[in-house]
Formats: sequence, structure tokens, C-alpha cells
Amino acid sequence: MNDERDLLIESVTTAWRERDVSGRAVPPPAWWDLSPDDRLLVFDAQVATREFERAIDSEGFSGTVRAVLDRLTQ
Repeated sequence: MNDERDLLIESVTTAWRERDVSGRAVPPPAWWDLSPDDRLLVFDAQVATREFERAIDSEGFSGTVRAVLDRLTQ
């Protein structure tokens, strides 16, 4: 992979998402700069990241679960 593509993939791998005015999660801007093949790489990286997060969390939750729980309790 090249450095620019690696940075794009890394920037869209996190569980955090911006919200539109109605509160719906929207893809990061970098998402649109990735090829379909790179988006598949992002999916694989997201799965691996969520597994790692669950492994180190005291309750076994991923960043995605934490983000959803946080929104539900606000």
C-alpha cells in the first residue's frame, strides 16, 4: 500500500462518525476517496479493530458498542 492510501484507510477505520443534522451517522469524507477494493480493506481493518477493542475492554465491548451505549444514555 502507499502512504496516502494507508492514511485514508486509517482515517475511516475508527468507530467514531460525524452526524448529520438529523443525527444520522455519515461516512467520513475520506470514504469517498477510496476505491471499492480499498473499502473492502477498510471493512477487514474495522473487524480486526473491533475484535482488538473487545479483547482489551473490561466488559468485552468494542468502540462501536461503547458509542451506541453512549448515544442511548444521553
